[in-house]
Amino acid sequence: MLLTTKKTIALGSSVLLAGLFAGCSSTSYNYSGGHYSQSSYRHVPKQEIRNSQAMHRATMRPYKIAGKWYYPTLAKVGDEQRGIASWYGPNFHAKKTSNGEVYNMFAQTAAHKTLPMNTMVRVDNLENGKSTIVRVNDRGPFVSGRIIDLSNKAAHDIDMVKKGTAQVKLTILGFNAKVATTQAERNEVATVGKYYVQVGAFRRYEGAKITQRKFKLILENKYDVIIKEGYFEDQPINRVWISGFRSEAEARDFRENNGLGGAMIIAE
Repeated sequence: MLLTTKKTIALGSSVLLAGLFAGCSSTSYNYSGGHYSQSSYRHVPKQEIRNSQAMHRATMRPYKIAGKWYYPTLAKVGDEQRGIASWYGPNFHAKKTSNGEVYNMFAQTAAHKTLPMNTMVRVDNLENGKSTIVRVNDRGPFVSGRIIDLSNKAAHDIDMVKKGTAQVKLTILGFNAKVATTQAERNEVATVGKYYVQVGAFRRYEGAKITQRKFKLILENKYDVIIKEGYFEDQPINRVWISGFRSEAEARDFRENNGLGGAMIIAE
């Protein structure tokens, strides 16, 4: 799947995305009766989950593959998506995934173009009723119409290895490598960063309040408008931010569509 090298993309930032479609490993693999044998592998990588904020920031930046831009986005528990699933295995086994982990085709993982890393996803095969749960730790698949690339293990779970693809439904179950079990967890949005559009900065708090009220009337509660206190050149300043954007792309589109071309986009 999408392998990791040092490469600068998207707004001049180094991210863990590059090296699409790497060559085959020299390791030999046993394939019998529709199954690859784990015991026949000379090197089966140990599964180590990477979940740092630095990794999330890097893998949530926009990236470009084959001339097309992709915009990773925040998500909510319960979000669904339908489309075609495929799977990937031996050619990528023991190589780096997009978030810096080592790909193990015997683990229940998957590649997705935009979901946050470590999102937990239920995959329902709509053709036979079988299901599995996977953790996103890679980017892809970059084939038109396909929405997820499953590990060999997950593909076996839903009996799609021989066919190669299947019509599936994805349902988000949780984030940070955990399935949500409480109502509070189910209400969570992926905690991979927040995006704001700054529409004003004032020395006097009263000026910030006036701008806040103006934008609240304009937006009609579609987005939150907050005042963020801080310092500029060692002096207090009150910044007015519009919040509630689920991705940098959404914040940028809002800025352009509302004539706020000079407004800054802030990421936290």
